[in-house]
Amino acid sequence: MRCSTKAHVVCMAAPAQGHINSMLNLAKVLHSKGFFITFVNTEFVHRRFLKNPESLSSLPDFRFASIPDGIPPSNDSDEHIQDIPNLVLAVKNNCAAPFLKLLSAILNDPNSGVPPVNCVISDSFASFTLDTTTKLGIPNVFYCACSVCGFMDLYYCKELMERGIIPLKSEDDLTNGYLDTVIDCIPGMTEVRMRDLTSFIRTTDRDDIMLNHFIYETHASHQATAIIFNSFSELESPLLNACAAMLPPVFDIGPMCLLSQYIPNDSSITSFGRLNLWREGLGCVEWLDEKEPGSVLYVNFGSMANLTSEQLLEFAWGLANSGCAFLWAIRPGLVVGGTALLPQEFSEMTKGRSFITSWCPQQKVLSHAAVGGFLTHCGWNSTTESICAGVPMICWPFFGDQQINCRYICSVWGIGMEINEDVKREEVARLIEELMRGQKGKQMKKKAMEWKEKAFEAAKPGGGSWINLERLIKEIITKE
Repeated sequence: MRCSTKAHVVCMAAPAQGHINSMLNLAKVLHSKGFFITFVNTEFVHRRFLKNPESLSSLPDFRFASIPDGIPPSNDSDEHIQDIPNLVLAVKNNCAAPFLKLLSAILNDPNSGVPPVNCVISDSFASFTLDTTTKLGIPNVFYCACSVCGFMDLYYCKELMERGIIPLKSEDDLTNGYLDTVIDCIPGMTEVRMRDLTSFIRTTDRDDIMLNHFIYETHASHQATAIIFNSFSELESPLLNACAAMLPPVFDIGPMCLLSQYIPNDSSITSFGRLNLWREGLGCVEWLDEKEPGSVLYVNFGSMANLTSEQLLEFAWGLANSGCAFLWAIRPGLVVGGTALLPQEFSEMTKGRSFITSWCPQQKVLSHAAVGGFLTHCGWNSTTESICAGVPMICWPFFGDQQINCRYICSVWGIGMEINEDVKREEVARLIEELMRGQKGKQMKKKAMEWKEKAFEAAKPGGGSWINLERLIKEIITKE
């Protein structure tokens, strides 16, 4: 028999670690509000979650589903390799029909045991869902897991292309100062340079797959019923106002990692954690327990960044020469075309003050009293988790929206310092020492704690983000 006691929200996540866990936090919050949740992944990531059985625990009124993405199963030796352009194309070209089939089955099967779908919440970079929701007459709310500055950066690439500013005229533009050109045409955005914009502009090909894909995806937001941003007004108010003036209804409901911590204790989902592409090592938390407050630098370049062997060594020797204690997450596939091998001399030099793991519970690590700084790729999940923990950052953006996040972290919010793209051990050591022991580090720590307080004010019940969540539920999802 059809269960009709709860409203049903289907969440469609984009197949990337940060996007999945950000969407999962939103799904957990909605579940705590009484919604039946179907959380949909592509088979590419779903297969990997199944290798960690605890990731897909059974919960009442919260189920997982997957749709084919056209990517063949990989063997264990290369499962960590993510060909991002091919992944993007596979999702765009292969997921629309299976998603329609999934939702149609829910709607047309009265014996499914689940309520009919009230609303779809799609990752804003999974716009293939629009065809299905339009055909079925279901509201489709886009969830933007990146920053508002990151969204606007990508959105305005279309105008920059029309003006002839991008793509680059030649490879020389990477080194001749062209990237220092000031961009002042993005509404609500603090003055930025070309080099601060998405890495996808660094091409001479007008038909570049990634650049055109993200232009298309951000402009597809005009077809959404509403847009959720994983941010809060105090952090990105001018940009949120600019988005509100040109897009469907905009709701800033973040930081989502913090909002999900306020789920009532009697909710069945509070114990449900994250979906991880790699198994977390918990020994690092016990190691942190033995360290002095604020004495450890946490290092993690996220789930998609790739380093060359030379860059790995420059970071390693920078860490060693800084004299600071550090916890470093070196995931499988971090180093391009090989294994992350660190010299014996490095291990000997950092013995007793280093802990290296493949993956770790990042939010728990950043919130640990022993952690005083974060060397990061500036992914938006990592950025918001660092802000919520009051931890200042050293920034080495890799791709996508990470460059503009870095610009805001360092030049607008005042809680970070940037490492040159051409990473050198001397600079790494100097910035670590400044962050962990220097005067600028103390100033950034003070500023980071101020942002932490503002984030908590926004995310706690009665705060701006919770008010916006209630508005979203009432005005869009249930249409009371």
